[in-house]
Amino acid sequence: MKFRNALRVTPVVLAVLAVVGVLVGPKPLVAQSAPPERAAVLAVADSALAMITKGDMAGFTDLMLPEAVLFPTVTRDGVTRYRVRTRAEQRVPMNVAVAERGWDPQVLVKGPVAMVWYPYDLYLDAKWSHCGVDIFTLVRHEGRWRIATMAWSAEQPPACEKHPEGPPKR
Repeated sequence: MKFRNALRVTPVVLAVLAVVGVLVGPKPLVAQSAPPERAAVLAVADSALAMITKGDMAGFTDLMLPEAVLFPTVTRDGVTRYRVRTRAEQRVPMNVAVAERGWDPQVLVKGPVAMVWYPYDLYLDAKWSHCGVDIFTLVRHEGRWRIATMAWSAEQPPACEKHPEGPPKR
């Protein structure tokens, strides 16, 4: 039953709602963390992009909680669709060379929850594919920051921007 399946991911949904509440709540509730905490959170997001670029999907998903959920969202011809993937589904090896580069990240941390908003562009087999934003929701679990959810948009300019440094260097 679909309703029962929704109840099983309630902790993940609650984590996403908590981050959204922090982002849209009154400004005094939004707090930037001390630089070391911010750096630790950003290091996880940077590692995720590096693993994707290496094609190391096992390494990428090892940065996640076992219950992590991913939400790829693609807009084509004015129609936006999203899918839901589990961590296990994301572990499948890629059969294409990927270069994913983020820039100008925004990092928010409040206690044991954090969010990274990361504009990115993506090349497949050295050819332009798309750009968008990666949104990582992280929780501190057993002393380490882990990805709880990841959502991303896949769009074309002008809805998104390409990396300010131009195409990746080979």
